[in-house]
Amino acid sequence: MIRYLYPTKIKEVENVINADGLFHKKDLQIGLNEPDIVKFQPNSAIVLDFGKEIRGGVRILTYETQDIKCVRIRIRFGESLSECFAELGEKNATNDHSPRDIEADLSAWSDLCFGDTGFRFVRIDSLSDGWFCVKSIVAKSYELNKQPIYSYDGNDKLVSAIFDAAKRTIDLCSVGQYVYDGIKRDRLVWVGDMYPEMLALTTLYGSFPALERSLNFAKKQYPLPQFMYNMPTYSLWWILLVCDYYDKTSKKEFLSDKLEYMFELLKLFDKRIGVDGKLDLNNCFVDWPSVGSVDEYIGAVFIAIAAYKKGIALLAKFGFDVSSFEMSLSALFQNEFAVCELKQVVGLKYFALGQISDDDYALLVRDGAQGFSTFMSWFILEAIASRDKALAVKLMKEYYSGMLAVGATTFFEDFDLRWLQNSSVLDELPKQGRKDIHGDFGAHCYVGFRHSLCHGWSSGVIAFIKTHCE
Repeated sequence: MIRYLYPTKIKEVENVINADGLFHKKDLQIGLNEPDIVKFQPNSAIVLDFGKEIRGGVRILTYETQDIKCVRIRIRFGESLSECFAELGEKNATNDHSPRDIEADLSAWSDLCFGDTGFRFVRIDSLSDGWFCVKSIVAKSYELNKQPIYSYDGNDKLVSAIFDAAKRTIDLCSVGQYVYDGIKRDRLVWVGDMYPEMLALTTLYGSFPALERSLNFAKKQYPLPQFMYNMPTYSLWWILLVCDYYDKTSKKEFLSDKLEYMFELLKLFDKRIGVDGKLDLNNCFVDWPSVGSVDEYIGAVFIAIAAYKKGIALLAKFGFDVSSFEMSLSALFQNEFAVCELKQVVGLKYFALGQISDDDYALLVRDGAQGFSTFMSWFILEAIASRDKALAVKLMKEYYSGMLAVGATTFFEDFDLRWLQNSSVLDELPKQGRKDIHGDFGAHCYVGFRHSLCHGWSSGVIAFIKTHCE
């Protein structure tokens, strides 16, 4: 569904006459007699705030131009105010996956749409010597038009705000034919990142065709004996997604072309598990913060154990011989299960084994929500809730409210509570001596403005809220 949204604020304006006319609701059709127009003089600029994260672009209804010639403009989209002021390359501002810093032509009596990205703010600069007049500038917003089967209706206002932002996050990431990681960057089908999205979507909507298409797409892209994305753990996540999606929806037709593939895929993993239980994957990727850590290997083992457990149960139900898989699963239990430093790996341990040690729990709750990750938050919170439900809810609020505190309307690709110290908010330019909450943080492949502020994997908290916050 497409909605057209008017700006809620003008953050900056220069050489624009009647800029407040952009707030006026009008027929979105250009005419030859427009009494309420906004005039952009040469060297003009305006920055619009649409009030919330949007997936889409901007629609400009141009009335007249000087001498009826085309005029050139520059459009910069920003998930934060500072991003739409940045030059390409500045603090890692990019056009990756969806160009968000573009030039375009406007002609008289035109109605044109530009961009398809994730944004809240739009900056428009005039690049031509002549003036031009517009009737309206609105955001073209793609929104999910599907009735939810679950909504949080409790009395806790903070939990409600977290639920609403998480729901908007997953809705925007799944409004198309496939489920994306992010709406600005990572507009791709990453099955290794999709488990929290599956939890959110099945909690909100039950069965979800875009998720099914995404799992089919990944299978088609990587025929056996390839591992998906050439990352073995991503193929393990595909197994987990298929098994748990079926468990939550009971859609047998969804499984029709997947069981044989899953059977052959597990046979490939059998060859990667030694008699001593050692897992030989070449790449034991769990998530970005764990890369190269002492816990990375055992994190991959926990993913493998969970995938084997669920794969064995599903395949046995449909009559497959799973004896070799049971032997591999038994071998995996020969690994030493100690987790040294990462909370998300403890979360995976609970996910795989259904239990954690006292030392594991102490690591989970040390320093509160510091050390949480948006991707792994559901796993971490469920592990804490197994010992102390009230504390898990408290820490969920502590972590996610940090993003809300800086003005988030959707949840981020990553977030560290330490980023809040002496930092700006999303709808302000950083004052001297303060950090830019968007441009000055991030890590790995999401440094600075490349960091996505609407990332579907952060929405797994929806499933946690349903289970623990009613």
